[in-house]
Amino acid sequence: MNVAEALGTTLVKYGADAVFGVVGSGNFHITNALVAAGARFVAARHEGGAAVMADAYARATGRLGVLSLHQGPGLTNAVTGITEAAKSGTPLLVLAAETGAGGVRSNFRIDQAALARSVGAVADRIGSPDTAADDLARAVRTALHTRRTVVLNLPLDVQAAAFPSGEVPRTPIVPTTPAASDEAVEALADLIARARRPVFVAGRGAWLSNAGQALRALAERGGALLATSAVARGLFAGDPFDLDVSGGFATPAAVDLIGAADLVVGWGAGLNSWTLRHGALLGEGAVVAQVDVDPERLGRHTDIALGVLGDVAATARAVTRELVRREHVPAGYRDPGVAARLAREGKWRDVPFSDDSDGGRIDPRALTIALDDLLPAERTVAVDSGHFVGFPTMFLSCARAGQLLFTQSFQSVGLGLATAIGAAVARPGQLVVAALGDGGTLMGIADLETAVRLRLGILVVVYDDSGYGAEVHHFGPKGHPLDAVTFPDTDIAAIARGFGCAGLTVRTAADLAGVGSWLAGPRDRPLVVDAKVTPATVAWWLRHVPSAH
Repeated sequence: MNVAEALGTTLVKYGADAVFGVVGSGNFHITNALVAAGARFVAARHEGGAAVMADAYARATGRLGVLSLHQGPGLTNAVTGITEAAKSGTPLLVLAAETGAGGVRSNFRIDQAALARSVGAVADRIGSPDTAADDLARAVRTALHTRRTVVLNLPLDVQAAAFPSGEVPRTPIVPTTPAASDEAVEALADLIARARRPVFVAGRGAWLSNAGQALRALAERGGALLATSAVARGLFAGDPFDLDVSGGFATPAAVDLIGAADLVVGWGAGLNSWTLRHGALLGEGAVVAQVDVDPERLGRHTDIALGVLGDVAATARAVTRELVRREHVPAGYRDPGVAARLAREGKWRDVPFSDDSDGGRIDPRALTIALDDLLPAERTVAVDSGHFVGFPTMFLSCARAGQLLFTQSFQSVGLGLATAIGAAVARPGQLVVAALGDGGTLMGIADLETAVRLRLGILVVVYDDSGYGAEVHHFGPKGHPLDAVTFPDTDIAAIARGFGCAGLTVRTAADLAGVGSWLAGPRDRPLVVDAKVTPATVAWWLRHVPSAH
């Protein structure tokens, strides 16, 4: 076999069960080798969508994501999706064909390694036929062990060369995580023991560590309230002291309680500007600590008094044991009054609002609450970026971590549909909801054909305000002209029907009856809901974002 065939066969042995991409001449043979070895290949209509699908598949399954690309423009088309994956710490392996050593004048030739590094990915290469097996194993280990996105360049001349051995190696690749030191556990226990009003904020690392129960037990022993980043939403669902999401999406109740905290501990959470509202969420004198498996994440976005290097779940259990040994009695921040307040107003859908619906357009809050009541509890929600983002993120209930796929690390508009497709491939049979704005829908609309071709029963909900709402609400009140960010009304439901989807236009809550009919049917194609939302309704989170963010 040649190197391309050997690499494809080996990757399947490493667990690559699904591969996303767009095939050109450079990645034709390795993609076919993957399929011949048993992997499923999902052909997207644009490399940018393929990259996001692979990212979402990795997030939804916890396994390695694999993306197959043609050299040059195949890679450049995928860069935005690769950037999102890299910034999110997704274990994604990008198989990027590359012009060979003799192709110095090829139109396809670019510095692919430099491009990968520029967006935060790891650049690697298959150096020769003799090193190909070891090079592939190294790239996969890097992706899985360090949760990095790796762009593995595959020179065409090396791909075509004969593989030097008839046997394909199978190296065990098992991710490992560090354990926190005894000294760090004792130091964190000291901070919790001294705190009168501690709050724990759990992020992606806590979800990946399956740390929900361990953190609940520690919070009870330490007297802490619980919150999450948006990515980990649902990790503490059902707990009476769950504040839901911390940061720009926080409810007024959560803002008050987090702002009063004298200790905030981030558990696998970056504690970035979103999670802490650019620091404004922290009360004066609050002590901040952070636990993470990646030393580079400790203190990256905010000053911390203590950084603990270690697995979140293991560290939480160790600190709990230490507090039990000390016979620590919590100070009482978890009192019945706090629980009662959170039961009344701890979720955005329970916070009263003035409905802006006018009969011709529906308030996005009313729309989302009606959908939440209509949809089954077992669902995955994929959210695009834009002004509307807080409505589906916070008004659609989330019963457990992993139900919300929040591809927002790069804040690129247009990734939501591809995220939903990747999730639907990863979770067959489960309802996947794609929440998009009209701008993001039209940016990524080519892959509606992919969803139809794969017969995916995705519910696509378009928050259609006929404009780029974030810019409208940022600059409109200051008197700036808005012609560049507002558009004529677009019949997105009709466009969707042209792709083979079912299409529905919604102007009132009563119009959502069509969603119920679709849910009751075979769900063998997407339903695109063109929800004409009130453009004057300003999302609360936008007030906490500087216009130049």
